[in-house]
Amino acid sequence: MADDLGFFSKDSFVLKFPKKSPLVLRMVVLLFVMVCGLYICSICLKQISTSSTNEFLNIGVIQKPCPEPNIEPWEIPYVHYPNPKTFSRAECACNPVWYFAIMSMQRSGSGWFETLLNNHTNISSNGEIFSVKVRRSNVSTIFETLDKVYNLDWLSSASKNECTAAVGLKWMLNQGLMQHHKEIVEYFNTRGVSAIFLFRRNLLRRLISILANSYDRDAKLLNGTHKSHVHSPHEAEILASYKPVISATLLIPNIRQVEETTEKALEYFKNTRHIILYYEDVVKNRTKLDEVQEFLKVPKRELRSRQVKIHKGSLSNHIQNWNDVEKALNRTQYESYLYGDYRR
Repeated sequence: MADDLGFFSKDSFVLKFPKKSPLVLRMVVLLFVMVCGLYICSICLKQISTSSTNEFLNIGVIQKPCPEPNIEPWEIPYVHYPNPKTFSRAECACNPVWYFAIMSMQRSGSGWFETLLNNHTNISSNGEIFSVKVRRSNVSTIFETLDKVYNLDWLSSASKNECTAAVGLKWMLNQGLMQHHKEIVEYFNTRGVSAIFLFRRNLLRRLISILANSYDRDAKLLNGTHKSHVHSPHEAEILASYKPVISATLLIPNIRQVEETTEKALEYFKNTRHIILYYEDVVKNRTKLDEVQEFLKVPKRELRSRQVKIHKGSLSNHIQNWNDVEKALNRTQYESYLYGDYRR
């Protein structure tokens, strides 16, 4: 048995291969590695190509341009598609938006006019934004504020958000508008912003409103609160009870100064797309509001406001020194201010 076991010596388990050249073996191994590497690379490239294609397709869908609206060639610079940072326009993303600014002077009916515009379901006018001094401290802050408004990221009670078709603000001439007019005109023309000028024809009535409003800031006639605009005849009657004294010697210089400021504003922005309105004309003829809606390219609607006029009727009832004022304006180019009236 031992002999049998000895028969299987350790030499019998050694496999003897025929001798080959080391160079041939190396070439075989190298070829095998190259084939495997090419196979692996081809698989990786296919996966990267598929992923990239999907990514580009996704980007293409997101950035797909909106179809060209059916507009006149001259309107193209004024049609915009804002992409707000604060919300998504969703199904209204391809609805064009027009930019505007209501340019006016204090107590010229701009507050009432703006409530009419905001009564439209597709118009957002965000109020007297530049009454806050820091927002008009320099051109950069003005532009930053305007960018936010026109990108629909200025959120206020007037915001219509995704389905806004016209967006803007109310801007008084003494709130940095005249001081930086060159830069603002360039901004308007570059960004396609339209201007709506709103002034008063009867500057004597405007002066009465300014003096009465200034008085109420301190007196606070309505239960200890100051209101620049009211929504009931009773409130209007209380505010109209104050009769200011108007300086007869400074009256005509004051009127001329307002006229000069108005003329300068119109001259500065004459090359900007604009419309000129007067408060009295809008009050008398509501078709003026149709012109404004056409100007802003929004569907025509019946526009209403809850604001109530404060100083109604004859001006002699609203000026304490009426005789002095009448004497100052008689036989001047401003004599019509004494007797002109309108209904609302």
